[in-house]
Amino acid sequence: MSVVLRTICTTALLRYSRSWGLWALLLVGLIGTRFMVPRDDGTAVTIAINQQIPVMTPAFLGVALGVIITTLLLPICFLYLRSNSNRHQPWQIAEVTAASRVAQALGRFGADLVVLGTLLMMFSVAGAFLAWLIIPAGERNLLVTLDALWLIAAPALAGIAALHRLFDSLSWTRRGLGELLYLMVWMLSLIAPMVSGERATGFGANLSDFAGYVRPLAYRAPPDADISIGGVEVVGGRVPLDVSAGLDSPGYRLSRLAWCGIALLLATIAGLVYRPHRARAPRLRWFHRFAARFARAVPKAQRDVPRASRVQWRFARLIWAEAMLMLAPALHRLAALAIAFAGIVVDFRHGVSPAIIILLTFALTAHAGRCEAAGLRLLSTTLPLSVWHRRGAQICATIGWAALLAIPAIWRAPDVAPLALATGAVLALIGVGGAAISRSAFAPRLVLLILWYGYLSN
Repeated sequence: MSVVLRTICTTALLRYSRSWGLWALLLVGLIGTRFMVPRDDGTAVTIAINQQIPVMTPAFLGVALGVIITTLLLPICFLYLRSNSNRHQPWQIAEVTAASRVAQALGRFGADLVVLGTLLMMFSVAGAFLAWLIIPAGERNLLVTLDALWLIAAPALAGIAALHRLFDSLSWTRRGLGELLYLMVWMLSLIAPMVSGERATGFGANLSDFAGYVRPLAYRAPPDADISIGGVEVVGGRVPLDVSAGLDSPGYRLSRLAWCGIALLLATIAGLVYRPHRARAPRLRWFHRFAARFARAVPKAQRDVPRASRVQWRFARLIWAEAMLMLAPALHRLAALAIAFAGIVVDFRHGVSPAIIILLTFALTAHAGRCEAAGLRLLSTTLPLSVWHRRGAQICATIGWAALLAIPAIWRAPDVAPLALATGAVLALIGVGGAAISRSAFAPRLVLLILWYGYLSN
């Protein structure tokens, strides 16, 4: 088992080293520390206690960097794990070998941990540089900063790696459903700390805080303190806050160690419940089989047929075709019809508009991801209209669907028309552009789902 684990881990790391996305992930770490550490000018993500930023100490700097990872960068890390060069595996060979599935899962889990640990190391280097810049010389303590950073971020990153392995082991979570489930887990990880922060201290209360930042911030804060994270307004001055006491509070360090054990357990379970890939033959409905039995023979090609005339309104026809393909499934069209009629009675901003966005997010990204596949992209270059014509048609079709589904709401309240067109345009540009860059549906879908969550919660 150890030989299989080591071989799988080494092979996965070798493939990771050839991925350009690894450099982008490390770059995100550097940029994140520059623009997300709390500052008095309000130009960064703010951690505030009663609308005041805590005094910058070595421990608070580590907590701030940990908050950046556990709240903002976890979706990016999951995106990288799902879309990097390791997403294509030779399962036709690996799944028929006698090697242990648990060893294979733990080997890939170890490679994921090394990559995410590299991101954490980049944050550590950037944190040391920031401590040298913004903390007075006599108060710097790099060990305290790194202790707070790794104590908060390392278990969360290990949990994301384990969740990635678990979703990759089940056939029904390897595609879009797994991404939706991850979004739900991520939102739950942001909500759960708010609930756990109101509980008594101890191992159980800290274990419910997967993100790990509530206890350091709330332990020595006033009982009625309002803890805010994000782009909030702050008043002048800084409030003293002893986050080191929260890091050393009863049960906190043990709970972070327990989350590392839970991550290892999930990775082991992923190997135990692994379901092999299966190549499924296309299913023909009974009437298709009946029609194929009595189908006429294909006539021979006629060489003297006159040349077809040039089709007029080609781009308009292309827009129509892209719109029909986008909502081709009957379930999508039924959902679109229900959303459109809901606009007569439901508030557009908080009900109909989020429903339109979530429907078009899955429809557009699935269709654009198929069209941007490497083989199909090469084939599309032989068509009269270029790839850019097709992408422009997809953008126009998405905006058209967004406007069409909003017509009942616009008839009820005409002032919502600009919002419908604007959300449709943003959705189309991100969906089509993200699919063109990543050549898959996953990257733009995750970005749009995160934006949709912010739009729904605002």
